[in-house]
Amino acid sequence: MVTDIKQLPEAGDLVIATVKEVTGHGAYVSLDEFQELTAFLHVSEIATGWIRNIERYVRPKQKTVLKVIRVDKSRVEVDLSLKQVSREERKSKLIEVKKSEKASAFMHMIKTKTGMSEEKIKELQDVVLQKFDYLYDMFEAVAFKGIDSIKSLDITDEVKSAIAEESKKIQIPSVEIRGVIELNINEPQGVEIIKNVLSSAQLDKNNTSVEISYIAAPRYRIIAKAENYKIAEKTLNNAIEKISNSVGKKVGLFNYMREDSKKNRR
Repeated sequence: MVTDIKQLPEAGDLVIATVKEVTGHGAYVSLDEFQELTAFLHVSEIATGWIRNIERYVRPKQKTVLKVIRVDKSRVEVDLSLKQVSREERKSKLIEVKKSEKASAFMHMIKTKTGMSEEKIKELQDVVLQKFDYLYDMFEAVAFKGIDSIKSLDITDEVKSAIAEESKKIQIPSVEIRGVIELNINEPQGVEIIKNVLSSAQLDKNNTSVEISYIAAPRYRIIAKAENYKIAEKTLNNAIEKISNSVGKKVGLFNYMREDSKKNRR
């Protein structure tokens, strides 16, 4: 299933190209995202300086990221550059393509699960692209924020359910910030009060969480998890402040010590 099809690229676009033929003047390539349209990479745009052997840089059947430098729509001609593509641009484009391939696979599974026709799938794509720049953005939004992130889309509950199921396949990057709380309340029912205070500070919402576990009296471990350190830091600080305010007027002990942070995937 091909998604996000365009007729011709625009000058400045980054494209994925497959090398078809290498000549003394450059290389003819086919543009993967534009129905294998043939385009040309001139030798002067392959690398800076004199090139002894073009195949040191591009070889037949090789896939590479190129930049569009000229488009003649009337003659359907596209000229490309390799030397004008930065390392970061190449990396970004490859990530974009990988996401597009994943989105295509997700849509195929939705078609299979719901029995939708090819025409209905195209209609679904059109609906999605009215809100999101790319199909993958929708699946990522559902993975991060839940099904409510697409509740405004005019699609059936069955299709939304299938989208939610496919979105679970996306690995959400996360970080965690850890600390140790020392907490003791010298009042009747102190243990019950501590239990309620810590319970009220725990959180599990929109891929952000605060978990508190018992170590040994009077110590408890607190872990804040989120998609990046900024959110995790804010989440942890809010939880600590909430606990501190809850025990502030009570007689006892409250102390917080930070531990090393951790980055993982979930």
